[in-house]
Amino acid sequence: MTFILVGLGNPGNEYERTRHNTGYLVLEALAKKLNASFKGRDEFQAEVAEANIGEHKAILAKPWTYMNASGRSVQALAHFYKVKPDHVIVISDDVSLPLGTLRVRTEGSAGGHNGLKSIIVNLGTDAFPRVKIGVDAQPENVPLEAWVLSRFSKDEMKILNEVIEQAVEVLQGMIKHGIKVTTVKEL
Repeated sequence: MTFILVGLGNPGNEYERTRHNTGYLVLEALAKKLNASFKGRDEFQAEVAEANIGEHKAILAKPWTYMNASGRSVQALAHFYKVKPDHVIVISDDVSLPLGTLRVRTEGSAGGHNGLKSIIVNLGTDAFPRVKIGVDAQPENVPLEAWVLSRFSKDEMKILNEVIEQAVEVLQGMIKHGIKVTTVKEL
């Protein structure tokens, strides 16, 4: 069986290690653990890596479409690999969760996240699993866009790196053993 794992983020050096690129960071860590390498694939508008997790094929994708159009890339991948939405796992940042929190859901609304909104529109359903990584709510007087495009501090990165390690384990477990709704909080 084939699974598509999509890490949401924005391409380009100016977005590296920003809160909105948390999905990219998780997939990069997973690819490293699986000894998989990303290659640009124009037909998917994404960097793609292929690996095996247990008995399953895993397609790891980091869309180039920028956050608000992520669904175009996901739709192209799902169509090409003939993968139904319930086998497309999306990894994203979440400003409604505290830093250090990981949450798994099998379906749900976009919750104000434009990347998830784009995927819902392009797949025609919200019934796809997602792994949300808490990046904290924006401080007062900081616009949401400025907050999600801000970089993590060194202390925040220490916490985030622990959550990324957990996310890598959770993603592998989801593929090997099935998708379960869960929330993990480690601060």
